[in-house]
Amino acid sequence: MSGVMLDSRGGLIIFGCVYTKDVNVNLVLACYYTMIEKSSHGFLYHESKSRAPNPSCTVSKTCGFNMTYGGSAIEAYLTQDTLTLATDVIPNYTFGCINKASGTSLPAQGLMGLGRGPLSLISQSQNLYQSTFSYCLPNSKSSNFSGSLRLGPKNQPIRIKTTPLLKNPRRSSLYYVNLVGIRVGNKIVDIPTSALAFDPATGAGTIFDSGTVYTRLVEPAYVAVRNEFRRRVKNANATSLGGFDTCYSGSVVFPSVTFMFAGMNVTLPPDNLLIHSSAGNLSCLAMAAAPTNVNSVLNVIASMQQQNHRVLIDVPNSRLGISRETCT
Repeated sequence: MSGVMLDSRGGLIIFGCVYTKDVNVNLVLACYYTMIEKSSHGFLYHESKSRAPNPSCTVSKTCGFNMTYGGSAIEAYLTQDTLTLATDVIPNYTFGCINKASGTSLPAQGLMGLGRGPLSLISQSQNLYQSTFSYCLPNSKSSNFSGSLRLGPKNQPIRIKTTPLLKNPRRSSLYYVNLVGIRVGNKIVDIPTSALAFDPATGAGTIFDSGTVYTRLVEPAYVAVRNEFRRRVKNANATSLGGFDTCYSGSVVFPSVTFMFAGMNVTLPPDNLLIHSSAGNLSCLAMAAAPTNVNSVLNVIASMQQQNHRVLIDVPNSRLGISRETCT
């Protein structure tokens, strides 16, 4: 039995589909795809045209689309069937079936989109789960690397620090929060206000995203945090490794890093802060500057920094919560 990767900014469940008559495709999702005819497995285009990325209408009126995920290019189409999660049944569920994929970013098991978009699991199951869920990502060193997902308001943590969720109409599927500062050690880093500001006009701000591996900060914010981090590492010179520019060898005492959100602070344990090279004894600050593209104005709190934390998304009450938890 296989699991799928959780993507909190994604808008769609997408995976490779198996086409046989009256057969249960036994994924963790227990999503079964029963075909009436092998030649008619498409979802009607007019029902999904406005919601699929880069759609195209074929002669058979199926909705094909192209999308990218990290470094992967995906060619797929929308289809519809019954989705079963444990004992919960969601009829007429719309999901993506992959025709072709290139690159290595797309997990073989598929993706579960948990964003705010109209085709995400959260949107299509709104009546069942009230747009509330939490997830706990395991540490990368975990032996089985298996976390947990809780759907619906029941059995969610009661004692949990929270910060308000923000809505950004420019990028409406993302979970924005208000990052007001970053502390390195006991010093609040001097970061330009504009680097952390929430701006619906440009899509700028800070999001939580389980589909990004390492935290990315808008360049002025990253440079300020990196420089203070380096300043506090005594008697050692920083080197680079791949995309990380603040790495140290040997036994080094590293400062703590705290994300300061409106209403809550989150101090990262060393396992959430440092990545260690598989060869040699280098340890690197597991953050980088935002890429120079449409995401250059976006601070992303990524999956490594979320590991061994329970992250609660409570849309009806407009809040995001975090609590420490061993997720394996």
